[in-house]
Amino acid sequence: MSEKEIFDWIAGIQHPGKEDKTLLELGIVQEVSLEGNKVTVTLAFPKHPDPLKNYLVGAVKATVYRNAPGGTEVEVKTVVSDPAPKKKALDLGLDQINNVGYIIGIASGKGGVGKSTVAVNLAVALAREGYRVGLADADVYGPSVPVMTGTEGSVPDMVQEDGQDLMVPIEKYGVKWMSIGYFAKPDQALIWRGPMACSALKQMILQVKWGPLDYLLIDLPPGTGDIHISLVNDIPLSGSLIVTTPQTVALADVRKGIDLFQNPAVGRRIYGIVENMSWFTPEEHPEEKYYIFGSGGAARMAELLDLPVLAQIPLVQGIRESGDAGEPIALGSRPDALAFLNLASKLVEVI
Repeated sequence: MSEKEIFDWIAGIQHPGKEDKTLLELGIVQEVSLEGNKVTVTLAFPKHPDPLKNYLVGAVKATVYRNAPGGTEVEVKTVVSDPAPKKKALDLGLDQINNVGYIIGIASGKGGVGKSTVAVNLAVALAREGYRVGLADADVYGPSVPVMTGTEGSVPDMVQEDGQDLMVPIEKYGVKWMSIGYFAKPDQALIWRGPMACSALKQMILQVKWGPLDYLLIDLPPGTGDIHISLVNDIPLSGSLIVTTPQTVALADVRKGIDLFQNPAVGRRIYGIVENMSWFTPEEHPEEKYYIFGSGGAARMAELLDLPVLAQIPLVQGIRESGDAGEPIALGSRPDALAFLNLASKLVEVI
């Protein structure tokens, strides 16, 4: 392993936000040094914040680890190519969300409960009701909004206001969408530690030109980790919506998610519970219901915690097919679509 080999490994990494130009073409790789088993890479960025800076740092680390011998230590440093004073992305403050009426987190204690499906369809349903809606995909490790909205391959434009670069959300179905998935390749694993993921999340919310909105939904990753703590500390969250299934295991994990928002140190309102996959209904027999994950679980938890159940969403083939096709089911008028429209109405009523 030589410094030239290391340089060749990373020079070909593409910048998704710069028409897929490589780091070599953009002049971002400033220096590569090798001392013993330690590799140090210095990346130079222009004075204006690059929204994909952390992504590129992670990509460089991952590339070196993948090609270098075992036991290699990797450090990636970043410098400003222009020494002029700059305002960092995370110092943007709350300017871009000052004109947002309500910021609502869509959360769950575990994965696989259909949280993103609920978030996307709720956003579309609110837009159909005439509200101005945005959705920030905060699941930085598994962004699914681009697929579920048919916006894969889209790259947000960048505009400059007051000397700061802002991302322009993708607009479709009457909703403004923002996701880290617009900047990373579909098969690219984001090898990020907690602080890097939290930094990306803040940029997906605070460095976006949202404009006036009635509701900004934030599709949170499962669990109660760094990203959730960062969100409630740094973003003026109005409240949250908890998504679960009737299954006992799911309810146990969801209880932890509820405890996070109800913790006295957090004190964020929970608007209610959405029970997803409440029952299975065959397409050919819409009047039939099969409770394959159990029944009444969300209602029992809601009663115990004095929270309303705002909706029960059935498990039907059409919801999955519409999500895979990038056409949210809430765009239609079938009973499964009406379930999300009713959820939107009840949420507005509760708020």
